[in-house]
Amino acid sequence: MKKLKVLALALMCAVFSPSKADEGMWLLQLMQEQNLADRMKAQGLKMDIADIYNPDKLTLKDAVGIFGGGCTGEIISPNGLILTNHHCGYDAIQQHSSVEHDYLTDGFWAKNYEEELPTPGLKFRFVERIIDVTDRVNEDIRKGKIEEAASFGAPYMKKVADETLKKSDLKKAPGISAMALPFYEGNRFYVFFIKTYTDVRMVAAPPSSLGKFGGETDNWMWPRHTCDFSMFRIYADKDGNPADYSKDNVPLQVKKFLPISLKGLQEGDYAMIMGFPGSTSRYLTESEVKLRMDAVNTPRIEVREARQGVLSKEMAASDKVRIQYASKYASSSNYWKNSIGMNKAIVDNKVLETKAEQEERFLNFAKAKQHADYQGVVQQINDYVARVMPLQTQSTYFSEVFRGIEFESAHKAFADLKEALQKNKKKDIEKAIETLKERFAEVHNKDYDHEVDRKVATVLLPLYAEKVPAEALPDFYQTIKEKFNGDYNAYIKALYENTIFANEKNFNDFIANPTVEAIDNDLMVQYSAAKAKTAKALADKLDEARGDINLLHKTYVRGLCEMYTPTPKAPDANFTIRLTYGNVKSYDPKDGVHYKYYTTLKGVMEKEDPNNPEFVVPAKLKELYQAKNYGRYALPNGEMPTCFLTTNDITGGNSGSPVMNGNGELIGCAFDGNWESLSGDINFDNNLQRCIAVDIRYVLFIVEKFGGCKNLIDEMNIIE
Repeated sequence: MKKLKVLALALMCAVFSPSKADEGMWLLQLMQEQNLADRMKAQGLKMDIADIYNPDKLTLKDAVGIFGGGCTGEIISPNGLILTNHHCGYDAIQQHSSVEHDYLTDGFWAKNYEEELPTPGLKFRFVERIIDVTDRVNEDIRKGKIEEAASFGAPYMKKVADETLKKSDLKKAPGISAMALPFYEGNRFYVFFIKTYTDVRMVAAPPSSLGKFGGETDNWMWPRHTCDFSMFRIYADKDGNPADYSKDNVPLQVKKFLPISLKGLQEGDYAMIMGFPGSTSRYLTESEVKLRMDAVNTPRIEVREARQGVLSKEMAASDKVRIQYASKYASSSNYWKNSIGMNKAIVDNKVLETKAEQEERFLNFAKAKQHADYQGVVQQINDYVARVMPLQTQSTYFSEVFRGIEFESAHKAFADLKEALQKNKKKDIEKAIETLKERFAEVHNKDYDHEVDRKVATVLLPLYAEKVPAEALPDFYQTIKEKFNGDYNAYIKALYENTIFANEKNFNDFIANPTVEAIDNDLMVQYSAAKAKTAKALADKLDEARGDINLLHKTYVRGLCEMYTPTPKAPDANFTIRLTYGNVKSYDPKDGVHYKYYTTLKGVMEKEDPNNPEFVVPAKLKELYQAKNYGRYALPNGEMPTCFLTTNDITGGNSGSPVMNGNGELIGCAFDGNWESLSGDINFDNNLQRCIAVDIRYVLFIVEKFGGCKNLIDEMNIIE
């Protein structure tokens, strides 16, 4: 395609006057340019916008960070205490759980620092600084140092980040790293300096009967009564610097933490959320929405439903398996249901029709401007979709199936060992065997059950063969056909019983006498190699089919921003820190149905079902409810609040985000969206889009009255 002209970007997406809408995951560094303060204050913001984000002083931004690998957390005490969701801390809770110490079922409550549990691998990351590098990138393009199509690719972005950090005063600061990312589809670029703490300890978690109350039945639904929170703490060295776990580390004395409000909330009250939304696709065309529905969501639904059917049965039959697979199942089922809801909401909310109308308006706009690139870009994107649709469908089936089957071997390490054996190089043989030992331990980890995985493979391998063209099947399917007469059960039995990695005995027998013949004849080595070969071939075809799609998106987004002048537009989410503002608000999902904006503990008791593990209510909570022993956390009418709704624009990654009032005080913790608006990642609907949050009063009530952790309450700054 014709090379797109590099603009200094007239900031068409950045300097407009505010619009009356709650849509927008706004970049902190552009709030002033986009004149958001007036709109935020009109909706109820009382604090100065400069106290939300200001590169020259401590602000709310400094109390919010990335929890783990994909959630948000906030600091709620001067001693580094983190609040996030229960489902965000679920991996850590599961990691510490066993049949003997089942924190998933019983909860965990540390009454002092000594009882807090180190959690290997868990990190908390703060955004230390944000730097605009748009001019630098555009200058590199103009001078021919980088092709425009490669300017927002990972290698170049890493180079920009590394060079920016190298020139910074923070280049030698402990725990500091840098990442550069494109925004507005490559029309703007920013570098983020990130400070990472690696000693994060588990402090408090309610039992799953509270933290996951409602389970999959209530997931993405309202009304909600889930006490979806957990607490952790950052530890640092004696100087407050990031440090790996040590018994000598101390709780981090933070520079900024959030005060907590018990004043309550009313419909219409201002609410804002700061966090790290993972991914949205608000600038997709109609054809790309169809691509998402048919080539991503539908295959994901089919494969996960099949796998989850196996897991749920096995988890119900064994406490050991239930604990091993609890986090895996929760992660899988979350976006299984999300995909179902998204496809339904796209149809119900007429998203395709809305996109078509936008494209028609855009074409008329482009013709009026006599802008050739704008006039042709949507059709070029449609052509891209036609090329990619079958390949993307195959790719989704492939990733979902073979990610769902965990048993695997290290075929590359086996290849290295084979070469070393053929050359009779003792040191290389020893090195390859050590690598295989490490890989064997990784496969047969504490959260893996070989027989459960075998049952998953028995379901998924035939499913994959049904869903993709014969020529797209990995080579081991030919082995199933020719050597096992098409009998999947026989093949899988051999795979899971007779191969080198199948069990410790087989593995030890092999490494005691490794041979080239054993490697060549091993079904799992063949399976792994064939899978890798197919993955690469599919990735190469997709890369070729995608062509210049990134540049097409860059053109389309720039044109849309111009068309929508003077309405400000936020860039798509990409797991960078954002602010969204809105109000506490009820909604009407359909004719004759009204959902109020909050729920109470009464609803927990109404939903109780002792025969359904999703709706079991702990005896202690029932005692507190019957005694109305809520302390200072009750509503004026004596009821106990549980969850509430706001109009804030959030998505995955915002889980655990602080919900704050107009003074920047914590009133809740965001944990979900509502079923009716699951098309919101693609098209925001201000009438239906709602954020579901757990009320901070419910959190503190559970911590103090249920968990008995008055020690945690005492270290918070609580405003009554």
